[in-house]
Amino acid sequence: MSLTIAVSTQRQILAFWLPLAASWALMSAEGPILQAVIARLPELQTQLAAFGIVMSLEIAIESPVIMLLATSTALSTNAGNYLTVRRFMIWVNVLATVVAAVVAFTPLYKVLVSGMMGIPPRIAAAAQPGMRIMTLWSAAIGWRRFYQGVLIRQGQTGWVGYGTLARLVSSAGAGIGLAILTSLPGVHIASIGLMAGVVVEAVFITHAVQPTVRKLLREGHSRSKTRGGKDDAVSLRYVARYHAPLAATSLLTLLAQPLIGAGLARMPFPEENLAAWPVVWGILFLFRSPAFALPEAVIALVSESRPAHPLRAFCWRVGWGSSLAMVALACTPLLRLYLRYLAGLPEHLSRFVVPGLLLGIIIPFINAVHSWFRGLLMAARSTKEIYWGMGLNLVVTALVMLLAVLLSAPGVAAGVIAITVAFLVEIEFLRRKVRKESKNSRIQEFKNESGTGAKPEPFLDS
Repeated sequence: MSLTIAVSTQRQILAFWLPLAASWALMSAEGPILQAVIARLPELQTQLAAFGIVMSLEIAIESPVIMLLATSTALSTNAGNYLTVRRFMIWVNVLATVVAAVVAFTPLYKVLVSGMMGIPPRIAAAAQPGMRIMTLWSAAIGWRRFYQGVLIRQGQTGWVGYGTLARLVSSAGAGIGLAILTSLPGVHIASIGLMAGVVVEAVFITHAVQPTVRKLLREGHSRSKTRGGKDDAVSLRYVARYHAPLAATSLLTLLAQPLIGAGLARMPFPEENLAAWPVVWGILFLFRSPAFALPEAVIALVSESRPAHPLRAFCWRVGWGSSLAMVALACTPLLRLYLRYLAGLPEHLSRFVVPGLLLGIIIPFINAVHSWFRGLLMAARSTKEIYWGMGLNLVVTALVMLLAVLLSAPGVAAGVIAITVAFLVEIEFLRRKVRKESKNSRIQEFKNESGTGAKPEPFLDS
């Protein structure tokens, strides 16, 4: 079933993208809300730092399932493909759950956190219960991201935003309720809130996608009867080959956070840096979130419609708008009001947050450019290049953080600079690969294998 949405104008692209951006914006609010809950509980500095460690590890474990959204969006084009990708999703979820359980419940936790990451013992001990609570977190996310991709592929992006709203209400409600009604430590409360949110969202999306799935299967059955055989479908091996570089990319992406955390732990004022970093990262995530919705929009729209230039212009506008919005917070008294009254940070931690945010103002725009090039490569089925680009990003991040440790640089500022420099290097790598793909299109190769039989079109100039 092909998309029928037209994308010739900025308004039409906006209508497709906006629910996806709203979903990311709502998700980005989840972390700061739970951090604000922790900040109002005892031992706020230790608990905030421990929550940052939990999130870094859980997101790293989650890496195989994160890009199921892109894989599902790109490949769930008919009933046969849908069933194959769903089977692949289940296997990936099982793998992620096993890894999460091994890390949370075995001595491997101390090896990773206390040994390799060098996290102070008090923070490491506070974080482990959160890891155990969130054992099924990756599986719930993988399930709903697969079905979100099905909805996006069929042009029904609105349900994605509604599902994330249900998630935010559930996680915030659980966190605030537990803080009021119990004496649980902050990490326990935040972890339970996160689990409640992703489970509610997974249930909501599963219910919302059912009419779409029934229609998809019905159309596949009709085509199979007409052709006298099964509906065309990619193989499980093909799905794995498409997804593997994306999963590896996610792992490398998410390893950047533990890497930065390890650097912060070795710089002056380690506990303050580790406590301030989740706040900085949460605010950056909020303003980067509009760009996070761009790759799936590019995948769904750029390969189904021409020309690409309106979509590229839209991506640039999203980036500049996001950076300007961050200026309105980071460069005005609103920032100190936010840190004091919403985030609940004491003044001595706010002093670590402010320089990092000022240095990170350009990151939302950089992220939009990055998303455009990644989306083009995923639409061209050239996922391997994305993996190598992220590998380069991680190497640059490690080198900048190593230099910062050797120079005893301010920790949070060093982390933001490392992210910025690594992004710029990766973008240049991706830009060169997109130029190459524009001359040597792989769209025909994919369409032949997936059975669409569509006439090839030249890949889009970046």
